[in-house]
Amino acid sequence: MAAQLPAHSALPSSRERPPEGNRTRTRHSSPGGHPASGPQRPRPPTAGPRPTPRPRRRCSVTSGHARAAGAGLLLQGRDCVLTPHAGAGSRVWCPGVGCRRLIRVEPSRGQTVVRDVRTRMFHLRTCAAKLRPLTASQTVKTFSQNRPAAARTLGQIRCFTSPVAAEPFLSGTSSNYVEEMYYAWLENPKSVHKSWDIFFRNTNAGAPPGTAYQSPLPLSPGSLSAMARAQPLVEAQPNVDKLVEDHLAVQSLIRAYQIRGHHVAQLDPLGILDADLDSSVPADIISSTDKLGFYGLDESDLDKVFHLPTTTFIGGQESALPLREIIRRLEMAYCQHIGVEFMFINDLEQCQWIRQKFETPGIMQFTNEEKRTLLARLVRSTRFEDFLQRKWSSEKRFGLEGCEVLIPALKTIIDKSSENGVDYVIMGMPHRGRLNVLANVIRKELEQIFCQFDSKLEAADEGSGDVKYHLGMYHRRINRVTDRNITLSLVANPSHLEAADPVVMGKTKAEQFYCGDTEGKKVMSILLHGDAAFAGQGIVYETFHLSDLPSYTTHGTVHVVVNNQIGFTTDPRMARSSPYPTDVARVVNAPIFHVNSDDPEAVMYVCKVAAEWRSTFHKDVVVDLVCYRRNGHNEMDEPMFTQPLMYKQIRKQKPVLQKYAELLVSQGVVNQPEYEEEISKYDKICEEAFTRSKDEKILHIKHWLDSPWPGFFTLDGQPRSMTCPSTGLTEDILTHIGNVASSVPVENFTIHGGLSRILKTRGEMVKNRTVDWALAEYMAFGSLLKEGIHIRLSGQDVERGTFSHRHHVLHDQNVDKKTCIPMNHLWPNQAPYTVCNSSLSEYGVLGFELGFAMASPNALVLWEAQFGDFHNTAQCIIDQFICPGQAKWVRQNGIVLLLPHGMEGMGPEHSSARPERFLQMCNDDPDVLPNLEEANFDINQLYDCNWVVVNCSTPGNFFHVLRRQILLPFRKPLIIFTPKSLLRHPEARTSFDEMLSGTHFQRVIPEDGLAAQNPENVKRLLFCTGKVYYDLTRERKARGMAEQVAITRIEQLSPFPFDLLLREVQKYPNAELAWCQEEHKNQGYYDYVKPRLRTTISRAKPVWYAGRDPAAAPATGNKKTHLTELQRLLDTAFDLDAFKNFS
Repeated sequence: MAAQLPAHSALPSSRERPPEGNRTRTRHSSPGGHPASGPQRPRPPTAGPRPTPRPRRRCSVTSGHARAAGAGLLLQGRDCVLTPHAGAGSRVWCPGVGCRRLIRVEPSRGQTVVRDVRTRMFHLRTCAAKLRPLTASQTVKTFSQNRPAAARTLGQIRCFTSPVAAEPFLSGTSSNYVEEMYYAWLENPKSVHKSWDIFFRNTNAGAPPGTAYQSPLPLSPGSLSAMARAQPLVEAQPNVDKLVEDHLAVQSLIRAYQIRGHHVAQLDPLGILDADLDSSVPADIISSTDKLGFYGLDESDLDKVFHLPTTTFIGGQESALPLREIIRRLEMAYCQHIGVEFMFINDLEQCQWIRQKFETPGIMQFTNEEKRTLLARLVRSTRFEDFLQRKWSSEKRFGLEGCEVLIPALKTIIDKSSENGVDYVIMGMPHRGRLNVLANVIRKELEQIFCQFDSKLEAADEGSGDVKYHLGMYHRRINRVTDRNITLSLVANPSHLEAADPVVMGKTKAEQFYCGDTEGKKVMSILLHGDAAFAGQGIVYETFHLSDLPSYTTHGTVHVVVNNQIGFTTDPRMARSSPYPTDVARVVNAPIFHVNSDDPEAVMYVCKVAAEWRSTFHKDVVVDLVCYRRNGHNEMDEPMFTQPLMYKQIRKQKPVLQKYAELLVSQGVVNQPEYEEEISKYDKICEEAFTRSKDEKILHIKHWLDSPWPGFFTLDGQPRSMTCPSTGLTEDILTHIGNVASSVPVENFTIHGGLSRILKTRGEMVKNRTVDWALAEYMAFGSLLKEGIHIRLSGQDVERGTFSHRHHVLHDQNVDKKTCIPMNHLWPNQAPYTVCNSSLSEYGVLGFELGFAMASPNALVLWEAQFGDFHNTAQCIIDQFICPGQAKWVRQNGIVLLLPHGMEGMGPEHSSARPERFLQMCNDDPDVLPNLEEANFDINQLYDCNWVVVNCSTPGNFFHVLRRQILLPFRKPLIIFTPKSLLRHPEARTSFDEMLSGTHFQRVIPEDGLAAQNPENVKRLLFCTGKVYYDLTRERKARGMAEQVAITRIEQLSPFPFDLLLREVQKYPNAELAWCQEEHKNQGYYDYVKPRLRTTISRAKPVWYAGRDPAAAPATGNKKTHLTELQRLLDTAFDLDAFKNFS
């Protein structure tokens, strides 16, 4: 017996329907009012006359979300406008003109939402096809061939693979009739026969095909009452629940692969270690069919078809796949030679972008030309190392063997970035593979590299130089892939792994700043890391921490980790607590792409994606090249001592070049003769360069300069002059700067009342033609800005100043985040002033500012420590870059360090900036008196020193030394010990007269009181520096010894002012000499000053000491003890008999 249609009942005459064009419908009725029996298909009854539709407003629905103009209600998707009088739960025709939708009113999240119910009717009309039982193969074929490409949504299409009874009456001829019934039922469920009511209720509840329809009871007494009591299927709900559960399970499975698929990816080319140090497989990854039970599935579900969620792209053009195919595609995307970590990123767009890049079927395809290019780059990378090994087998070179794919990887990143508009790439890397990068990425001349191995090569430049695998390089060339100019700079670095990271970032930021690249589209950075250092060095985290800060961001860095799976001799299981060495990158939501380095095409694809990510989102990204180290830590090291099993496998490992060449030959991309010709061609290039290298007799380190300053020096790298102009200014300029510094240059800006008093005090000082420390700094900065010198001041709390003295950024007291920088309102065409509070980091931030200062000599870059002693957490940057930078790499740098210093009774941690450490590293000889008659002696001293160390005692001298830093014809680092109590000391003031045109920085400030008027009567000449001068003058005045004791201040400690101090000593022939300092004897300046002072006077007199005794801590934590120690040193300084008992 054929299936029956539910019984029909007449539609209410009051129903209004939207116009259906010119198409008409008829309705046919069968006797009995229910589906006819027999083999024939029932015909719908003829319809009565169609009611005239009433006029309605234009529908205001648009795609996506809209709001109904008349009703003020939220519309979603295909929803239509709602008549103002419609209530929740009612079904009405849309009153919009031209709209033919029946809409239903539903409450949604506290709002009344209208839903288009015709979409459900559409599924009913087509369910004969949509719900027909399908096999897995039929389903895949159907969706792949017939379904148009569209955005994937979890729709109401449901596919079943097990045989079920479909509804035969749902066909093309009966669909119109069913639609009529459905419309009537939507308006009023009681207006249709009970059998239709049950059918539609079951269908809406999700009953599977064949179960939604219930045959009506035969006509008999009591059948009407029985029919009235008929209920929808109760057994349909469990099937619906199972269907939903299975789909949710599949979604969970997909998400599991996205989150944890990388844990089972085949990343180790040696097949020994698990890259995540864990051999177990996550429970939710389907490594065998028995694991399906984790999701409530079993093997019988593998051929069932499931709809794909919008959070995956494994379907390609298909919106549904069998479970077996879903798992296979997930494994191809996440568990092969690429492992992707990205699900910790809290941005949906970024996650979707990554999913699309790795999940889309067939997306990782390369043309034959791209494969041949990759092979050629592998040939160059591999044969370069082979050549060095043949020629200099006993030399350290820290070769790239085991990760030769790094060279094509870097070139791919550069090529893709160049294609996206980048024209300047700044790189930083450790020593491993550096020569190869210089040769094959930067394109340094091979003969310049090969001659570095010649032990007879002489150094032509000043300084010590550095080993070949620490040197940097700057080169501009044509990118052959994009045919665009590109500049490449590899920053020189010490052996301190990762120390160059913030330096590269700072240089990148500076280059972006100077070319106006505010989004990082023109200048970018690439940082290379080793696996052990990336996990172990804290500077890596500090650098990441700067990556998205407004004044430090470089808009994304590509990090490439050469993951040798070993650190020198340390096993990774002993070297880190995290699964991967790259886990630190997760803190900034940087995606991490792990890749097996023995799969060159996978490496190239990952590098392309990394470059595209950086170009698209301007955020950091990490490429983890899981590889191995074919030799030991260096070529002379024996790794079998500590990693015997690993190196047994490495000895058997076929090189990646050979593997890839065999693959391309088998694919017919190249043939064996072509491959061998490529090798012989590069070998010939190396041999010819080697021959030319023998002609190199002198090493020019300046040829390896990573940051040239075109136009600043002469063509041979010398200063254009050896003089320094006056650092003074006209009074008009001083007054103008002072007036701006004491005002708010913008309107409608409310400042703090306390700040108003500070600005008023500044204004009074300007009227009185004097400056304090903050105002002197303001005038130095402001005048340089007028001259076109960019100034950047960075450090912790520098905008206000640790001691609340600077206030370079004003904050509106009524408007959040509204600020004003008066320094940027000084002149119409001034250079910009950047002042920025840094993160609570010294190592990273100081390295960043050093890199910023590298980019241009025409900028004053300053880093201020919150307290002077905090610089010791940045000691690596000071010791390895700032102090010896010019000697090692012929690279000048004018960075300024402001280090608050002074014994104020605040305890051992906030007192000393450790001046003894800086002075100890000065390169002048304490036992050699230079030629004091030399012309421009002071400038020559500055040119020869490695850095300048000053401790100013007056605001005026501080003003001059800042301006001198820029007016000098060369650049040297400047270390300034800045005061704390002197910031507000009433005697620490300077008159405009000492800052006018014609004035200079005073290296030594001599005695100018009574003692200077009668020098023969002076019994003691005290030398000092900094704040202690004010303690000494106060004590001298109290003791009435102004004629007996002279006090001379040494403002510039290094280079040591031999000439001026000799003049001071000769001026007081009868005076004994003493050095006075507030620091402990084994600290401070004494050990530096004493031998140089003795050399100055040809050791004719002793140099006595007046100060605190030696101590381990910089200062006492007890205020009383501090005062007692201070008084003791003052007593010693002014007791003329204090040194009589000493020989």
